[in-house]
Amino acid sequence: MNKEQIIEAIESMTVLELSELVKALEEKFGVSAAAPVAVAAAPAAGGAAAAEEKTEFDVILTAAGAGKINVIKVVREVTGLGLKEAKAIVDEAPKAVKEKISKADAEALKAKLEEAGASVEIK
Repeated sequence: MNKEQIIEAIESMTVLELSELVKALEEKFGVSAAAPVAVAAAPAAGGAAAAEEKTEFDVILTAAGAGKINVIKVVREVTGLGLKEAKAIVDEAPKAVKEKISKADAEALKAKLEEAGASVEIK
């Protein structure tokens, strides 16, 4: 099987099949392909189709803003982390607060963090 045939096979896969393939490759070779997979999934599924099928979202804290203490409180509340760990997430922004959550949960978390004064983005 040559490179073109492999690419054609990947292009015909659904996002779910592609996700399962990536997991299998990660296990087989002991590597993590998180960033490249996100790039490969969009063209394989055809851009708009990938956006429609996406079911897991990451909430990224981009900046704590003026209400840093309130943002830390919200991060502690939603993650269950201790004060030190929550403060580390806020201090190291941009940083993921929660990963692989539903769109509704991501939107709710974004609203809660923004209410506390943070800048947030959903990926």
